[in-house]
Amino acid sequence: MLIEIIIFLFLGIFAGIFTGLAPGIHINLVGAVLVSTSLSLFTSLNPTYLVVFIVAMAITHSFVDFVPSIFLGCPDAETSLSVLPGHKMLREGKGYEAVMLVNYGAILGIFVLIVIFIPAIFIIPKIYGFVEKIIPHLLVLMLIFMVFSEKEKFPAALVLFVSGALGLIVLNFDSLNEPLLPLLTGLFGASTLILSINAKIKIPKQEITKPEEKLMMPLFGSVMASIFCGFLPGLGGGQAAVMGNLISKSGKKGFLILLGATNVLVMGFSFIALYVISKTRTGAAAAVQELIGIPNFNLMILVMSVILISGVASFFITEKFARIFSSEIGKINYSKLSFFALLFISSVVLIFSGILGFVVFIISTLTGIYCISFGVRRTNMMGCLLIPTIFLYLLR
Repeated sequence: MLIEIIIFLFLGIFAGIFTGLAPGIHINLVGAVLVSTSLSLFTSLNPTYLVVFIVAMAITHSFVDFVPSIFLGCPDAETSLSVLPGHKMLREGKGYEAVMLVNYGAILGIFVLIVIFIPAIFIIPKIYGFVEKIIPHLLVLMLIFMVFSEKEKFPAALVLFVSGALGLIVLNFDSLNEPLLPLLTGLFGASTLILSINAKIKIPKQEITKPEEKLMMPLFGSVMASIFCGFLPGLGGGQAAVMGNLISKSGKKGFLILLGATNVLVMGFSFIALYVISKTRTGAAAAVQELIGIPNFNLMILVMSVILISGVASFFITEKFARIFSSEIGKINYSKLSFFALLFISSVVLIFSGILGFVVFIISTLTGIYCISFGVRRTNMMGCLLIPTIFLYLLR
């Protein structure tokens, strides 16, 4: 059984590399396909092996996904915010450093997750009910703080309102497949790519420099926010990153560390949430539940082991790809690369979200360009998730 577990662990890592590097191909899609085919193709296979595969893929994806997000401006739901400081650093010749900041945050998040796993099992069930009641009020306070932290308060409020209204409309389309794909890809990805093409941006030679940034405050902010978002419905990595940034008050580089840690912690906490409160908070956790139901303690120990091994491996894999992209990106016409990246993510949206999703993608892209024109922090466009989440809780 150990040999089979190791095989599926490495298969999951390779799958996570593929989903991470291919813009728009999310692990949720792979997990859904795996669950549906397991009923017919993998009936004789021990479902534990598939769980190992899914967990390894999810963690690897959480690391590698930031490479195309920063170098190509092609984010998904978890990495959309990395486009903001990451793309700016890329234009300064520091794309490698941007990826490594996220990478350091992610590996620290792995170690924190392993350390607090046992305490979380006992603490989370006791505070879950209370936290669930106060979360909408915390989110409202967060929106207010986001607006008043801007020099231009009215434009910031307008960006929050416009993106929030768009999120409310899109996320309530029952007939729309994968609604976050066209919504976030348009707001953060396609809008950035179009502006890059229009400005005829030339990417300078990239420096391979070791990041020098304090780690503790971004890590603290990510842990505090991820505990909320990993266990509560409607809250994901994007909301956790915004919350964590308000707690830690991180700068540009600190925010990337926070984002890396948050992405991994939210994913890890979703597996713990399945075990302690029998709730699924990510597509990967939902796939695990479909395969085996609620995991027992022994399986959770295996899951944590897989998270640790795949996380350490992914750190070095991501570093390697960051070096490759850094050495090659300056040799390519970035406007043409951005154009082809735009075509690719447009095709992905059309394939997985259909015609309706493509219409949403166009509207989201135009909304993103409109919001960026105000010159306020692009994190305000996270109103597309924060405002619908507030309504979700208040109307329950």
